[in-house]
Amino acid sequence: MAPPLVPEIRLHLAEESLPIWQKTEDELGEMNVPPPYWAFAWAGGQALARYILDQPALLAGKRVLDLGSGSGLTAIAAMKAGAAEVLASDIDRMALAAVHLNAALNGVVVSTTAEDLLAHLPAPYRVVLVGDLFYERSLAELVTRFIEQAAADGALVLIGDPQRNYFPKGRFTAAAEYRVPVTRELEDAEIKRTCVWRLG
Repeated sequence: MAPPLVPEIRLHLAEESLPIWQKTEDELGEMNVPPPYWAFAWAGGQALARYILDQPALLAGKRVLDLGSGSGLTAIAAMKAGAAEVLASDIDRMALAAVHLNAALNGVVVSTTAEDLLAHLPAPYRVVLVGDLFYERSLAELVTRFIEQAAADGALVLIGDPQRNYFPKGRFTAAAEYRVPVTRELEDAEIKRTCVWRLG
């Protein structure tokens, strides 16, 4: 299935959240597993992937870190845009499995890590991608510190976000705006006005 804003990328996506969440718990034999964020193409990720594909010179030949990669949509877009290497980071191991499956579906190779990178920036990455990570206060604070340090170290930070509750307004420069089709099961509207923001 292709996300509406990025039809050139195919992903293994869920149509409803509850059935896949229950199936994940059943398969793992565990209760209270994290929500399957990796099973959906969120508005911020779609906008960021669209921007990357439309502006490939920003990533061409560069080492790229995709923070909170989820389905791997933006990591895949980065590879298709000509990045030299992409590291998809997510603390959910199910997300990393989804990244590998989705990358293979699109004929690209993406490296992954489950290490929590928010405490430090691993090796120098020239570009850091952040799609839809400002939905929880404590996470938003950690992400903001991380990307500000990455920018101070010379990285270009690209953020796709529909200004979720904890998006740090006034700190970034808007680079593009999209009207992203989304599902009402996950969002409060069928179209989310979503910006791509730059830092660095």
